[in-house]
Amino acid sequence: MSKDTATELDATGLLCPLPVLKARKRLKTIAAGDTLTVLADDPAAVVDVPHFCNEAGHELVSADSDGDVQTYVIRKKA
Repeated sequence: MSKDTATELDATGLLCPLPVLKARKRLKTIAAGDTLTVLADDPAAVVDVPHFCNEAGHELVSADSDGDVQTYVIRKKA
């Protein structure tokens, strides 16, 4: 994947609903089909991010965690 088709958003330290709100705003700036990687440490993100993707029609490519930090890869809907 080329650098210009992947974007990262560091939402660590932010509490619900800020990680999802910031992800929504960032997704508006990227092309359809591109991915956004979101880093979050809010425990509610494990529910909020998949729900947001489902509601907005974006694909949740992956959801992983490393300690307290969760990593979500979201593909913007076409």
